[in-house]
Amino acid sequence: MTILIGYVPTPEGEAALEAGIAEAATHGDDVVIVNSGRRGATVDADLVDEPAGAELVARASAAGVDARVDRSLHGANVMDTFDALVESTGARLIVIGLRRRSPVGKALLGSDAQRILLDATVPVLAVKPAA
Repeated sequence: MTILIGYVPTPEGEAALEAGIAEAATHGDDVVIVNSGRRGATVDADLVDEPAGAELVARASAAGVDARVDRSLHGANVMDTFDALVESTGARLIVIGLRRRSPVGKALLGSDAQRILLDATVPVLAVKPAA
């Protein structure tokens, strides 16, 4: 089976990567590291380049996990990318990292993580970075 890991180069993304690789190694799954940029954006600090992507794959390989990086572009709703990948890979789990948000931020602002938590068709493992 496959595990999708939502990854951005932040402490939250690192926490998701570590948890996803550990889960995959435990259950013999492969992983797809999803590093999806917004369609039409000219600059996106959350995107990893080829060498950084190769390093992520090497980290998974060191744990005995087959991995690849998916850089599919998404529109207004990143969930479309995850839905397509769940369908095409048969993924059984999505792993994402969460950051701390204030109650006002939670009430007023949507987030990609919130959309994934609410709309995913497979279970979602949400992790936080170590304090």
